[in-house]
Amino acid sequence: MIDLVFATGNAHKLIEVRSILDLPQYNLLSLKDIKFHDDIEETATTLKGNALIKSRTIHRLYGGHVFSEDTGLEVFALNNEPGVYSARYAGEHKNSNDNIDLLLQNLKSKTDRRARFRTVAALIFNDKEYLFEGEVNGHIAHEKSGNQGFGYDPIFIPDGYLKSFADLPNTIKNAISHRYNAVIKVSQFLKEQCSNDEMI
Repeated sequence: MIDLVFATGNAHKLIEVRSILDLPQYNLLSLKDIKFHDDIEETATTLKGNALIKSRTIHRLYGGHVFSEDTGLEVFALNNEPGVYSARYAGEHKNSNDNIDLLLQNLKSKTDRRARFRTVAALIFNDKEYLFEGEVNGHIAHEKSGNQGFGYDPIFIPDGYLKSFADLPNTIKNAISHRYNAVIKVSQFLKEQCSNDEMI
C-alpha cells in the first residue's frame, strides 16, 4: 500500500475526493492523519499557485506523495469573481452563507448569470510536480436551494440540469463536478504509474 497525502483541512473536500478516487493500491491520508494541524497560507493569486503552495509545504515537511487542489467559482458578469478568493469572498472571518449573500447581491443588476467552477490539482509524485485541471459550466440561481454539498453549491446550477449542486444527489454531482474532472485525472495518472511499476 502506497501512502498518498491529500493536503486539505476541509472535511467536505476529503469526503468528496475519497468518493471519487478508486485507488486500491494507495492509502489516502488527510492532514489530520499525518498530524498536521497548522494553517497553510494561500497567498498566491491563482488557483494553480495556491494548489502548489499546499502540496509543496506538505512535501517539504513530510516527503512522500502529496496532492492538493484549489477551486474557484468564476462568474462571467463579475469579471470572473470571486475566483481564487471564493472561500473568503465576503471577508476572512465570514462563512459560505455570507459569501453567497454577497455574490447574489453583486449579481442583482446583472442579466448574465453564467458561471463556472474550476479546480486545479497539484500532485507531487516521486519528487516531480504535475498539474491537472477540471471545470464545470453552469449559471447562478437567484436564490439558495438544497442541503447537499457545501460552499456555493446551493446557488450553482450546472449546464444540463434544473437543480443546484446542493439539490442534486452526491452520486450525480461527483460524476460531473469540477473537482471530479480534476481528481479523476490524478487517479488515472496514479493508476498508470502502478501499471508501469508492475511492468518493470
